[in-house]
Amino acid sequence: MAATWLKSLHVNKGKSIARTLRLRTEYAKNAAKTEGGELVAGYACDPRSANEEFLLSKHEYSCITGRSQGDRNVLAYHTRISFKPGEITPREALEVGYETALRFTKERHAFVVGVHTDRKHVHCHIIFNSTTIDCTRKFNNFWGSSFALRRLSDLICAEHGLSVIENPKPSRGRDYGQWLGEDKPLSHKEIAKRKIEEILPSCASFEDFLVRLKAGGYAVDARRKHISVRGPGWGKNLRLSTLGGEYSEAAIRARLGKAKAVTSGGGSGTLKREPAPRGQVSLLIDIQAKIREGKGAGYAQWAKIFNLKQAARTLIFLQENGINSYEDLQKKSSSASGDFAALTKRIREIEARQKEVADLQKHIGQYGKTREIYAKYKASGWSRDFYDVHAADIILHRAAKKYFDGLGVKKLPSINGLKQEYATLAAEKKKLYGGYHALKDLSRELSTARVNAERILGITPGDRSPDASRRQTRRDSHEI
Repeated sequence: MAATWLKSLHVNKGKSIARTLRLRTEYAKNAAKTEGGELVAGYACDPRSANEEFLLSKHEYSCITGRSQGDRNVLAYHTRISFKPGEITPREALEVGYETALRFTKERHAFVVGVHTDRKHVHCHIIFNSTTIDCTRKFNNFWGSSFALRRLSDLICAEHGLSVIENPKPSRGRDYGQWLGEDKPLSHKEIAKRKIEEILPSCASFEDFLVRLKAGGYAVDARRKHISVRGPGWGKNLRLSTLGGEYSEAAIRARLGKAKAVTSGGGSGTLKREPAPRGQVSLLIDIQAKIREGKGAGYAQWAKIFNLKQAARTLIFLQENGINSYEDLQKKSSSASGDFAALTKRIREIEARQKEVADLQKHIGQYGKTREIYAKYKASGWSRDFYDVHAADIILHRAAKKYFDGLGVKKLPSINGLKQEYATLAAEKKKLYGGYHALKDLSRELSTARVNAERILGITPGDRSPDASRRQTRRDSHEI
């Protein structure tokens, strides 16, 4: 439904890097929250030893690059995705969380996903290593990364047929307990930040922003050096400068300036709202609902024009695809969605098996390379001094052995056989991906066109009578 935040994880005060990583990963994998650990998955690491593997990658990164960031060092990143109650099963939530992490990290960072079912809403926690899998780089936490993550999360949820929050509000400035989901009243600062995120996308200038803030029930004092605001029921004003980060007056002006820079048309100076990709069909806007949310007359006028354009674009799309009736549209939309779901499922099966094969190859290689060292460690009587010298090899050996035990492997398969299987899977995946994006776009456009047609014709599930359609059509004609 929404990726609510992206939090960088540093070394806890008074704790080692190893203990900090263990605490973070153990929270995501908590057996009491993940149905005994059944709702846990990992990429490029074994979830059971993820903290040790993360730690080892940082040791290798330091050796390869010679870099050390000291107290500023980010060990990992933590995000959470929440879903609407009753809309998704825990297993499906695990799939969505895994796919989100895989695409956001571009398959370059190891991660652990754990789906928690201890609350009314199913939600998943993702911990991904800040160090890349090849241990040569670290994750670039770019400006606006949380926004990019939310957009990606919304896209993936939409692809899976799940609802999304239209304008998810970020949560900032809270302690770690609150980040993990404790129910506590929001502070005035947090309320102000959420209000700013709500109205900012529809503002053309900073002055417009202040006007919309007043229209939303906030008192604005711009007479002094620092602008202050007071929300409904607040006892005193709150300076924008105290919000910090992306919410100070300077930051808001900068964000609006960047929005203007990407506005099409160049000379108008107005902010383009909810632009549709050229040539594609986009959903019609429920204008009445937007007005109830506090959108102004200017927005309503723009939305009417937007709806007219999208209605025309929907009609052209239907004509180009030879669709002459709503029933035909329904069939083609269902067929395309089914084909895309089947194709996606097969690709995910291949990827899952590729991961298993790759993990097997990695652990077999590590096991063979470290077997002699581990035998000497055992013969030394588990000497602490020996461990300190050969810690990396010992950790790798234990991780490999734990992995084999988890799979119940008694006899290790040959590396050559695994390589051949991986190559076969890669060839099939490449062939399937040849039509993946085209089918994905067609499925999305058909689904969007169907929703638009239902709105234009006044068709709702369970109501297919011509009279009802005509009544709704008359209402929509007045609205549009």
